[in-house]
Amino acid sequence: MSESAKVAPAQQPEPWLRGTLTEVQPVARAVLHALELAKEDAHRWCDPLAGADFDARPLELPSIAFHLRHIVRSCDRLLTYAEGNQLSGAQIAMLKTEMEADAGREALFAEFERGLEDAAKRVRALGAGDLSQPRFVGKKQLPATVAGLLVHVADHTQRHVGQLVTTAKILLAQGAR
Repeated sequence: MSESAKVAPAQQPEPWLRGTLTEVQPVARAVLHALELAKEDAHRWCDPLAGADFDARPLELPSIAFHLRHIVRSCDRLLTYAEGNQLSGAQIAMLKTEMEADAGREALFAEFERGLEDAAKRVRALGAGDLSQPRFVGKKQLPATVAGLLVHVADHTQRHVGQLVTTAKILLAQGAR
């Protein structure tokens, strides 16, 4: 990695190792820690990048802009199901715009951070209830539970953060700044 592509190492343990959120039930706590780590990793790897880099698609990978949008919009959709609701027309319309370019760095991070804050509030509320309640996902009404949906919020978020970090590392190695 070139000198310009270096990213500062994490200064503290990952959120789940900090002894925080002990007042929250374990499943919800794990989800909240995953959301916190997502925010930290996105900033750690994307802060060195220029605005245009957010729409770049090295090796035809999905852009960082896509991942930032998709993370919070998918959290919104999954939490809607966990709350016992179906998706609204607005949520479906937003899904169709996740790959769009030219949102701008500030707007992307503003949506990302607002989305994570909203998701955290909803996770706290859901985590205080009965996690074994049945839920149904999508038009096909596929079976799930509140707990299953909460866990999927965490693992889906981290999957896309990993992809975002990979894209950022490629851009940094190519000299993007």
